[in-house]
Amino acid sequence: MLRGLSLFAVLLVFWLALSGKWDLRLGSDRYLTACGVASCLLVTWLSRRHKLLDEEGHPVHLALRLPFYATWLFWEIILANIDVIWRIWSPGMKISPRVVSIPFRTKTDLGAVIYANSITLTPGTVTIGVDPEKGEMLVHCLTKEAEEGLRSGGMLRKVLRLEGSEP
Repeated sequence: MLRGLSLFAVLLVFWLALSGKWDLRLGSDRYLTACGVASCLLVTWLSRRHKLLDEEGHPVHLALRLPFYATWLFWEIILANIDVIWRIWSPGMKISPRVVSIPFRTKTDLGAVIYANSITLTPGTVTIGVDPEKGEMLVHCLTKEAEEGLRSGGMLRKVLRLEGSEP
């Protein structure tokens, strides 16, 4: 029930932001407002009926920890961008492209997806394969330092903390 209410609220806020119809009094654009609310209700009902409101389909349990993770990831993306730009502009900076296997042990498939996407969002690294049975990700790293950063496990620890399974 909580996931359904949460999904409806998220959809309604998104609809309000896109439609620009913030005046919800009964006298103004009732038809458009009714259609917006009805479409949010319909999508919520269909999602619930087709059992899409599970932990991975609508991860409400991440809501409190997600802002901290997103802030940390944003900072990492900035640092990685600076490093890549510095390597492009400085002819003496070495790059040593490599494809490496990085072990991971997330609690859920959602955690593995968040980890793989976080690696890819960080410039200088791209996740090119995930093998959940082996618990390994195939990652292209632009530099040895990028590989060492992944092997240190800092990002994986942050994802585990986001999932709620402290390392």
